[in-house]
Amino acid sequence: MTDEISPAERYAAARRRAAEQATAFGSFREMYDFGLDPFQIEACQEMEAGKGVLVAAPTGSGKTIVGEFAVHLALREGRKCFYTTPIKALSNQKYADLARRYGPERVGLLTGDNSVNSEAPVVVMTTEVLRNMLYAGSQTLDGLGYVVMDEVHYLSDRFRGAVWEEVIIHLPESVTLVSLSATVSNAEEFGDWLDTVRGDTAVIVSEHRPVPLWQHVLAGRRMYDLFEEKDGAGPGGRLEVNPDLVRLARMENTRTFNPRDRRRRGYEADRERDRRQRSRIWTPGRPEVIERLDAEGLLPAITFIFSRAACEAAVQQCLYAGLRLNDEEARAKVRAIVEERTAAIPDEDLNVLGYFEWLEGLERGIAAHHAGMLPTFKEVVEELFVRGLVKAVFATETLALGINMPARSVVLEKLVKWNGETHADITPGEYTQLTGRAGRRGIDVEGHAVVLWQRGMDPGALAGLAGTRTYPLRSSFRPSYNMAVNLVGQFGRHRSRELLETSFAQFQADRSVVGISRQVQRNEEGLAGYREGMTCHLGDFDEYARLRRELKDREAELSRQGAAHRRAAAAEALEKLRPGDIIHVPAGRFAGLALVLDPGVPAGRSPGRSRQRPGYHDFDDSPRPLVLTAERQVKRLASTDFPVPVEALDRMRIPKSFNARSPQSRRDLASAMRSKAGSAGIHAPRRRKDRSAAADDTEIARLRTEIRAHPCHGCDEREDHARWAERYHRLQRDTRQLEHRIEGRTNTIARTFDRICALLTELGYLEGDTVTGDGRRLSRLYGELDLLASECLRDRVWEDLGPAELAACASALVYEARAADDALPPKVPGGAAREALAEMVRIWSRLDDLEERHKINQTEGVGQREPDLGFAWIAHQWATGKGLDAVLREADMPAGDFVRWTKQLIDVLGQIAEAAPQDSTVRRTARKAVDGLLRGVVAYSSLG
Repeated sequence: MTDEISPAERYAAARRRAAEQATAFGSFREMYDFGLDPFQIEACQEMEAGKGVLVAAPTGSGKTIVGEFAVHLALREGRKCFYTTPIKALSNQKYADLARRYGPERVGLLTGDNSVNSEAPVVVMTTEVLRNMLYAGSQTLDGLGYVVMDEVHYLSDRFRGAVWEEVIIHLPESVTLVSLSATVSNAEEFGDWLDTVRGDTAVIVSEHRPVPLWQHVLAGRRMYDLFEEKDGAGPGGRLEVNPDLVRLARMENTRTFNPRDRRRRGYEADRERDRRQRSRIWTPGRPEVIERLDAEGLLPAITFIFSRAACEAAVQQCLYAGLRLNDEEARAKVRAIVEERTAAIPDEDLNVLGYFEWLEGLERGIAAHHAGMLPTFKEVVEELFVRGLVKAVFATETLALGINMPARSVVLEKLVKWNGETHADITPGEYTQLTGRAGRRGIDVEGHAVVLWQRGMDPGALAGLAGTRTYPLRSSFRPSYNMAVNLVGQFGRHRSRELLETSFAQFQADRSVVGISRQVQRNEEGLAGYREGMTCHLGDFDEYARLRRELKDREAELSRQGAAHRRAAAAEALEKLRPGDIIHVPAGRFAGLALVLDPGVPAGRSPGRSRQRPGYHDFDDSPRPLVLTAERQVKRLASTDFPVPVEALDRMRIPKSFNARSPQSRRDLASAMRSKAGSAGIHAPRRRKDRSAAADDTEIARLRTEIRAHPCHGCDEREDHARWAERYHRLQRDTRQLEHRIEGRTNTIARTFDRICALLTELGYLEGDTVTGDGRRLSRLYGELDLLASECLRDRVWEDLGPAELAACASALVYEARAADDALPPKVPGGAAREALAEMVRIWSRLDDLEERHKINQTEGVGQREPDLGFAWIAHQWATGKGLDAVLREADMPAGDFVRWTKQLIDVLGQIAEAAPQDSTVRRTARKAVDGLLRGVVAYSSLG
């Protein structure tokens, strides 16, 4: 019997279809030649009903369809739609997509680099551009009906996340907000907040991946499934960790024989069996992995490696292994695309950028992708990968947050990464984001995530990563000086305070106090147990532990002072070197005999001149000698290569015909140096160990005497008690921090705002609810060091500088080194630029004292970080017209980093030009500096 529907039911269905076609969603749906998913349909219908929406769905599930429906509604209603993205590359990509669909005359683009048709009804922009528009009260906002915030989970970003909240809070009530997010575990909490600040908001969460994802572990020659479905388990049944993997891990960590029991019968057989079993377990090499994926039809693949250098090394390893993933036809297509996209780059720059090695990899279908690459190179890799002409990409995790580059497979080499402070396990949220790239909708039937076997791997822990969807959205919102003057200027202090109390940061803080209180109670119970463990029958062990901590702290302080003295002595010795001196480099990669070609004394200072000048203690004032090593290399050495003073062992004449770029010339001079050293019997000088400062320190002597005299010092269980005391001290410190957090959680954002306003009032930027002229200047300066930039303009620190000198100074406002805090002091230009940089450091020091007095805490993301001078010399050299080869060699950084920092410098110089007083020469100088910087590799990477 067939299930035929009645005429009445057919009529009702026809009426429903007709009604839907008459709606905006009906006409929108017809624009696509594929069916929409339930979550897309629900979100669009809620939006047409007048609600805002928050859509949280996996990567690659088609969230942008919902954003495009907002564009459709705006055009249908004759209103504007702004489509915001977190990065310029995404803005460029979305602009191209929308321009193709709706026509370039109806779509505009606004980023820091580009302004195209900015008054169009649909404008794609970075989130910062919209924030700046809201504060400036731009007329472009007139008629705005919809705002799409793509990748709204960037709100958690420590450096830029506050911008998303500023936009959400300050958008006019008439604007419908469409928020698109990756799958987050607290979408309902975020939706509750949106409901509070934006009105009726529908939360649509989809866990469904349009392309199923299979999880694997590659060990040796075998690809293991991570999960195994139990017999009889249905579609909703529970998956368990593959028992083969569990056995593999157990086998790796145990032996089937006892190496000491060599005379036992069967020992050799057990040993051989153990050897055979272990020979099946190893971590495959990178070329081997790609070949395996290719053989199983799992390319294209993205291999995530948490190191830029390792990404480049992986490509080289594949090339050396003779890997070729493209045929001749594909190679020709690759070369044509690459030559077209890089035609504007001069030949001399191509050589510097490693173009030919990069092209060879692309022609073979292999590439790296990381933030250190030139933007143009990255865009080419992305285009070729999407076209299927690059089949293996080795990338850092930044690609997981970037543009649309789905693959059939994703490979994770390790489950540990450097987070800026330590090597830490990746989180379930990070694992989900990385593996979310696997599986191309409409192309692949399934996606594959492959984790490479590593020694000590726990399959259960990996299964926990793969099976957990924990990616909580945490607010990073903090008031800033620029935000404060803009808010007070628009709303007054009282209304501004109320607005800030509606932030997601405050919303989460109010909810979190209960959990922190519970943690304090647990800590107090732990402290009671630790106190019992450290109790000593001979005396007060808490007092004894305090003396030991004071001794340890004092020894560490003296060690730091000693290191500083040794660096100063080494620098003084370097200043005495002259061309032709033969020295022995005591440390570093180039340790050994070397010939000084150039002493490398900083510009503006003659050898022997004192380094101790006020305001210059943070500059790299020490020489960086250029030497010829015994291995025929010409290298510019750094002060880290000279941990102890060095002196000339002998001298020799450097021929006038010597050319450092000529291998023959280097070989001849190095040979002459070795002969000279050999005939003179020169050997590495013996390093005499200096007497420790601790040996003569009265404070250390006092503490040691008190420690030895303390009753607890004679306890047999002293070290056990000491371990408990150390745990007690750490937990007590943590508990105090938690208690301070509880005290500070209530109204934290508004209280911080009050402190910022008090400081700005003291400096003359605010007078009650009035923003002064200085305050209006500050309102046009955005960035971490907005107040420092404003103070420099007010004090006319940059007034008499040239364009290159101003570029050097402004770079300190944007640059932040990736290296650790104990890195070398930076090299800076001499003359007026050096004086201006020193004055900037002094102004920052004054502001830092002021912030401390007003209890503005930098560790909480508020206030002015110390200006970083590490890009000053590089910016100065580039602005004066130096070639790319020379600048990158001095910079010791990848081309991509150089371009990115230079673009940010150009952006801040543009702000300075706009904010500078009308009678100031800085306006004109800043524009000239921009012209000097926006050339060559920076200019032709403007879409990066």
